Amino acid sequence: MIQSRLCDLLGIKYPIIQAGMGPFSNNNLCVASANAGVLGLLSTSGLFNKDDQPWVYNAFVDSGEADRDDDMGTAFEKVLKRTYRLVKDKNGVFGPNVMVSAELKEQANIMIDTAIKVREENPDVKNHLKVMYTSAGDPMGWGEKIKGAGFTWIHIVPSVRAALRCKKAGVDVIVASGHEGGFHTHWEPLHSMILFPAVAEAVSDENTLVVGGGGITDGKTLAASLTLGMDGVLIGTRFLATQESDFHPIWKQSVVDAGDRATLVARGFVGPARWLKTPRSEEHAKNTLEKSPGVFLGKPDDYTTLDMSLINFEIESIKAIYEGDKEKALMAAGEGAQRINDMPKVEDLVENIVQEAEGIIAGLSKKHLG
Repeated sequence: MIQSRLCDLLGIKYPIIQAGMGPFSNNNLCVASANAGVLGLLSTSGLFNKDDQPWVYNAFVDSGEADRDDDMGTAFEKVLKRTYRLVKDKNGVFGPNVMVSAELKEQANIMIDTAIKVREENPDVKNHLKVMYTSAGDPMGWGEKIKGAGFTWIHIVPSVRAALRCKKAGVDVIVASGHEGGFHTHWEPLHSMILFPAVAEAVSDENTLVVGGGGITDGKTLAASLTLGMDGVLIGTRFLATQESDFHPIWKQSVVDAGDRATLVARGFVGPARWLKTPRSEEHAKNTLEKSPGVFLGKPDDYTTLDMSLINFEIESIKAIYEGDKEKALMAAGEGAQRINDMPKVEDLVENIVQEAEGIIAGLSKKHLG
């Protein structure tokens, strides 16, 4: 059986992290993933949208056994306690994905403080709520709170430079995120085949683990990632298209139906985003080229200079998914969508990925050496 340092560090069966994807909640997907022996991550972006995008917030609290009138901290506390209750009997391990960009600092602090509170109230929770996964921001300044509370700290980055900053900040596990990944991707298109070994060579040591994300869909890509120096993999789009996934059926089925050259990049809420290719996303890409060309040139812009019609178009398109309007919907997915053609249960998916990877690794020396 594949056993890596990530398994030893987190107490998980397989070296796989289920990505904390949004804007849909993934409360049920996280439970299924943790119970299948991988690290389950809770999306938290839906908590930011109570007032301006209530359809996102409502879906999050409804699936997490919280109340629509709850404030952010209360709703998140209920979701964490629900997740613990549903994974503890199978020794599942989970954590939240918390965005720590400067404009979300207040919300990030609320969520981290809430997770600390939940752990302190019940000592057994610490055996399951082990991880704090941060994203979409600078890791510096967060280490004392996160690691001081006893969490294993994971942060996601798009480059060697950012990985080195994570190491300086004291991050335990650095996720190298290739440009193949879905939804929010990076201003510079650095892909996994180059990024994975570069980050591993730069920061991997006895105290720092590296996980690869972007384009991982099956045993072949898991095995390849391990040979590139990864201690495990982060998988998003493949988990999105599962039976337990909370995402809207339209979104899930669109991933399954995606074919060759299935995605494109256009503007997203916090920068470039990878979308399934549809007439709607092609329109969005054309508008992006005109109004935010830096997405294609590696030159960041922000809300102070951005034509907000692009953001409003995205909000309208995400709302369309909740309403079941496929024609107006924008649906994010990684390049791996073109390699997905079914919608299995999470447990079956994980077992198949691992078994395929084990067979490939075992057969490499026989096939290529001798």
